Amino acid sequence: MKRGSLARNAIVDPTTNGECPLSQNSPKLNLPFLQPSQAQKHITHNEALRRLDLIVQLSVASINASTPPAVPAQGELYALGSTPIGDWSDHAGELAAWLDNDWHFITPKSGWRAWDQETNRLTIWDGSEWVEPPTKTQNLPGIGIATGHDMTNRLSVRAPATLLSHEGAGHQLKINKANAGETASLLFQSNWTGHAEMGLSGNTGFSIKVSPDGNSWSEALNFDPASGVVTGTAVQNSAYDTTAGRLMRADYGYGPGNLLGAVTQSGGTPTGAVIERGATPSGDFVRFADGTQICTASLDATTCTNTEGALYASSSEAWDFPAAFAAGTTPALSGSGGSIGRFIGFDGPTDTQVVYKVLSSASDATVLPPTAIAIGRWF
Repeated sequence: MKRGSLARNAIVDPTTNGECPLSQNSPKLNLPFLQPSQAQKHITHNEALRRLDLIVQLSVASINASTPPAVPAQGELYALGSTPIGDWSDHAGELAAWLDNDWHFITPKSGWRAWDQETNRLTIWDGSEWVEPPTKTQNLPGIGIATGHDMTNRLSVRAPATLLSHEGAGHQLKINKANAGETASLLFQSNWTGHAEMGLSGNTGFSIKVSPDGNSWSEALNFDPASGVVTGTAVQNSAYDTTAGRLMRADYGYGPGNLLGAVTQSGGTPTGAVIERGATPSGDFVRFADGTQICTASLDATTCTNTEGALYASSSEAWDFPAAFAAGTTPALSGSGGSIGRFIGFDGPTDTQVVYKVLSSASDATVLPPTAIAIGRWF
């Protein structure tokens, strides 16, 4: 044989330039070769075809099988697990094929793919077990689950519900935007028309917007990111805003926290509580946010023995109001002398005090305390 030529049944040994016999089987699928001068070549050929029939387009009845079926079908193929029993003993990890009323075994090579008929999924032999094919999960162009994705909706899910559960203690859903002027929000649609949106829309303040048609939008609530104060069409815009359905602001309305307290005003508009109560040694007072003030007192006890024309009277006394009325105003006064037949008279009231006497139609030395009430305005 000339140097460099190959006989059909020999290869050149590179170390000796001599010849050595060809392998009788293919290196990858272990298919038997037809040999020169071989008798009954059809047997070898049919063996190779049968092996090809089993492992090309490989499909197995089940993966990790351990127990041979009682009545296997001709050509039925199983991928054995790590602990097979019965006729499959000592063939862990191999392929078992039922042919001509006997089991035939094939050792898979790393990278072989098989369709698992039991689970309807593709598996790969990694050299020690059958595993799912590796899947690219980074920088995918998009994912559509039960629907299609597009370049805007790169993740699309069509389902009655979507579950995002915790890993460890909790779970966060993060929606990020490039800068303050962009949008990071949740949009709620009906028949593909937007009707509600919440998130960061054009700034860093959280807002909730609603729309009847997807075109005109009303910002119902907007939360200032610095102060947390809320504004929007769903909230009073002033103390005089009584639009039906709007939420009352704490500083524009009254409740248990500010109904009672110090009443104040600015230009006639209440700026404090609704009702204020107080007491001093000279009596009690009540102020209302509208400007009304009522002062009451139980005055010093006195007798009515001094003659005063046809009447008898006590000595003159001054009642200092427990809270001053508005400067320049004169309160309305009334009172009781302390018993039947006695009455109280007032003289020269000012915004801070009034002089009074207790009068009686008969001399009365009984020491009794009169009562008095003054009504006016505090502003």
